[in-house]
Amino acid sequence: MKTAGIIVEYNPVHSGHAYQIAETRRVLGPDSAVVCCMSGCWVQSAAPALADKWLRARLAVLSGADLVVELPTMWAVSSAETFALGGVSLLAATGVVTHLSFGSECGDIGVLQAVAECLDSEAYAAGLRRFLDEGMPFAACRQAVVTGLLGREAGALLESPNNNLGIEYLRALHRLNAELYPMTVRREGAAYHDCATPEGSRFVSATQVRRWVSHGAWAAAESYLVPGELELLQKADLALPPFSDAVERAFLARLRTMTPADWAELPDSAPGEGLPDRLARAGRDTRSLDEFYKLAKTKRYPHARLRRLALWAFLGLRAQDRPVTPPYLRVLAVGERGREVLHIMKETSSVPILTKPAHVRDLSDACRRSFEVEARCTDLYGLCLPRILPGGREWREGPAIL
Repeated sequence: MKTAGIIVEYNPVHSGHAYQIAETRRVLGPDSAVVCCMSGCWVQSAAPALADKWLRARLAVLSGADLVVELPTMWAVSSAETFALGGVSLLAATGVVTHLSFGSECGDIGVLQAVAECLDSEAYAAGLRRFLDEGMPFAACRQAVVTGLLGREAGALLESPNNNLGIEYLRALHRLNAELYPMTVRREGAAYHDCATPEGSRFVSATQVRRWVSHGAWAAAESYLVPGELELLQKADLALPPFSDAVERAFLARLRTMTPADWAELPDSAPGEGLPDRLARAGRDTRSLDEFYKLAKTKRYPHARLRRLALWAFLGLRAQDRPVTPPYLRVLAVGERGREVLHIMKETSSVPILTKPAHVRDLSDACRRSFEVEARCTDLYGLCLPRILPGGREWREGPAIL
């Protein structure tokens, strides 16, 4: 059986996501299966997901997925490179996924592969060092080197978020020597963060859907949601943007107590470049998260990176807490065909599979530590909801069976 893996956030699921699943199945055949590797309760933008992971996993199955496994927070809230490495490693670890499907603005796997190979070349590494020494931001250096080696059109691909992430998926496949065949579905409709509603388009961005939901504009959102989603979202406890004052104060309490040594323990904190000292000063002096980002920001350190660092600090995560790849597979939701996939996975998976929290006691010490970190992240997510939830949900909640 051909089985496609898709790495997702689904924050929340919408018609564009269902289209990608349908297109993937159209290419691979109606009997193919789809396994989604989905971020937990925190997403890459360093924000709480609109809905918790169990509800979003259920919605993924309603939109056409057969099985949903979790991409733990330590990889989900990371750079594109680490996000991709975590997701690809889990899909490869299943032993059943044969294809890696991802969305892209260009829709051309060949040109994305060329850029991926360029980024892994010695010529790129040499050029990057030269530009970084001139003090340019990393993203600008990266694009300048690729443009110099492959031309302007290739360099421009790195300006689009889905292209950029797709390139990182291809690099992760190479790094892991994963035997998954890559395929891409061209993104249609609104751009990644675009809040416009293109005339006649069936697709809008997840950003626009979240904006509608946060303003209670359910009628506007309904036609872009998958069947059954509206009712489930309306009944759910949702983490509506922006952070409440109480949650922001909880962040600030953590930032004010962080020393340079604490910051240096976080991933991407650039201890050799003096960033931890800057972060500690900003954390001590700030009166809001927005002010913290302004105080800490430089040309070298973009806003997205600082947001992730602030979240890692709040969640109490350190670089040493994150292995190179996730050590287990946590099942979040399964459909009828997914049960067959899961049955095969139990024989083929190269890492332990968790279908219920009780299985944690059978894990190695390293796996249990990773699960306990995830449990803490979920407990802190519960503070971001209008109705604060009690802790310990990771130890009680099993997968959604549809």
